[in-house]
Amino acid sequence: MSQASATEIGRAPRGAVGSTLRRHARVRVLRPLLMLGGIVVVAVGAGYFWLAGGRVISIDNAYVRAGKLSVATDVSGIVQDVTVKEGAHVRRGDVLFRLDPRQFEIALEGAKASLAQVGLQMEGAKRDYQRMQRDIEAKQAQVQSDQASFDRFANLVKGGGVTRAEYDDARFKLAADRAAVESLKVLALVQLARLGGDPDIDVARTPEYLKAKAQVEEAQRQLDHSVVHAPFDAVATQVDQIQPGTYLAASVAAFGLVSTEHMWIEANPKETELTNVKPGDPVRFTVDTYPGRTWQGTVESIAPNSGSEFSILPAQNSSGNWVKVVQRIPVRVRVDRRPGDPDLRAGMSVVVDIDTGHVRHFSDLIP
Repeated sequence: MSQASATEIGRAPRGAVGSTLRRHARVRVLRPLLMLGGIVVVAVGAGYFWLAGGRVISIDNAYVRAGKLSVATDVSGIVQDVTVKEGAHVRRGDVLFRLDPRQFEIALEGAKASLAQVGLQMEGAKRDYQRMQRDIEAKQAQVQSDQASFDRFANLVKGGGVTRAEYDDARFKLAADRAAVESLKVLALVQLARLGGDPDIDVARTPEYLKAKAQVEEAQRQLDHSVVHAPFDAVATQVDQIQPGTYLAASVAAFGLVSTEHMWIEANPKETELTNVKPGDPVRFTVDTYPGRTWQGTVESIAPNSGSEFSILPAQNSSGNWVKVVQRIPVRVRVDRRPGDPDLRAGMSVVVDIDTGHVRHFSDLIP
């Protein structure tokens, strides 16, 4: 007991002295209990937060991504009309721009004319084969007549009924007509081969016709591709690159489209944060542009590689001067859009919270 306390007790009445002594005794007992209790509360709180923590992974290295397309066509031509403006919303199937169709229409008409000509030629080839068959029959009839004359002259020449010269003429004429028949048969076989071995073949099945038909289809395709349509719902950008009258070479980008229907979040967590993340985990995220608003989503996929794997100059760790750097693995999050949600634009910064559903246990502390 301190001197001041003793003095105070000495001055106080006898009943007050007992109360003061009891109060000081309680203080001496409660002080260590309170100190120990504070430590216990801190330990219990820390244990609770440790057990409850680790379930939700928060990632601030995340951005809105969208499907992008550089609009181009595989034919060359002069731009006739551009039907969209910068920042315009387009729907799937809307016309974006047209090339001057005249050159493609001319090519299509020429291909159709060639197709018709091939059809006529193949019909002519079929008729020509039939004519050759009739020529063969006529020549074979001539050979039979020559054979009869030769046989008759052969009997007469022995008795002097015909001269030797007449006999030789009949023999040579028979040989010549036989050779002519063989020649006609060869020509007929050649013509039949051109018809694919079928004298009654459908003209539309012949190789020449199919080739000409393919040229018509190619000309039609090029004409169709002179009008470029939007492949998906999107917003047009950098449209001012082309104007009517501009020559646009094949496969050269005219302007860009940014999809409004195919959007996702690309989060880049550290590799040490991915232990319990898996496809299908629910996601909540906020966009810096719209503070206070929350979106829902789902982990769609986890990249099989770190972001540095496809860099132009990947890290080289074969040297002795090596410093371990925590890598980041891209995670794709599907966005669950709701009616009335503000527009998301590619490149916006996002904060992603992934609920892994993982629950810690004290046994995890045991190595």
